[in-house]
Amino acid sequence: MAHSHENMRGALFMMLSMAGFTLNDTMIKLVSSDLPLFQAVFLRGIAATILLGGLAWYNGALAFRPAPRELKIILLRTATEAAATYLFLTALFHMPLANATAILQSLPLAVTLAASVFLGHKVGWKRYLAIAIGFAGMLVIVRPGTEGFNAYAIWAVAAVGVVTLRDLLSHKLAPGTPSTFVALFTSATVMALAGLGSLTQDWQPVPARDWLFLMLAAGFILTGYIAAVTAMRHGEISFVSPFRYSALIWALLLGVTVFGDIPDAYTLLGSLIVVGTGIYTFHRERRLLRAQSRGQEQ
Repeated sequence: MAHSHENMRGALFMMLSMAGFTLNDTMIKLVSSDLPLFQAVFLRGIAATILLGGLAWYNGALAFRPAPRELKIILLRTATEAAATYLFLTALFHMPLANATAILQSLPLAVTLAASVFLGHKVGWKRYLAIAIGFAGMLVIVRPGTEGFNAYAIWAVAAVGVVTLRDLLSHKLAPGTPSTFVALFTSATVMALAGLGSLTQDWQPVPARDWLFLMLAAGFILTGYIAAVTAMRHGEISFVSPFRYSALIWALLLGVTVFGDIPDAYTLLGSLIVVGTGIYTFHRERRLLRAQSRGQEQ
């Protein structure tokens, strides 16, 4: 009973995390009509870094000093995070929220494939087939070569590739490295790079409503981060992880209510394929882990 309670708690925190990240994307997209990309990311970064700095101070993470090898991994991970931020937000500024989010939902499939190729994780033919079908679903959303094709979808696909690399690097972080330290380092670096990038663009006056959206974005992204970390510390990962697909539900609802973007049949079909194959891979992983656990007990 206690195990089931932990699973449900983890699932609830994962859904809260996805809500936070999607609401952050919504706030950033709302300011895109007034502010250039780098200016928006820089201003949001100031607030997010201050909030994360307070959290890191509270957790004692500011006293952490990484070893040279660990620092190299953190630097590489931060570089991928900065690239992913630029790629995904560029796509988000120029395409519907639901479409960009749906493409990003192929990330668990990409991570599973990359872990098999680069980390030696065992993946059976059934999961390879599910990954292939999932990527086909992503192509249904992107629709290259058709009238419904949006070139900025390629930026979202590239973001998936870069975030996959980020997650592989995260896997190599030492267990003793505080997550808040890594998040703060990343946030501060992305903020600084956006600040430099903003010097190449004409700064625009920030309306009062955009200040509100940017502050909300900082709060939402911090909520997403804290909830994601908490979710992974409760229950089985194979049970909790599929609930990250709730981001797509949030994106569809916010896309319709906030931006008036009604997804077409191709986007819905592709999203169902991606989500369905993703859930299957998690389910398959859970079954294999249980089988291995029973084998060890015997």
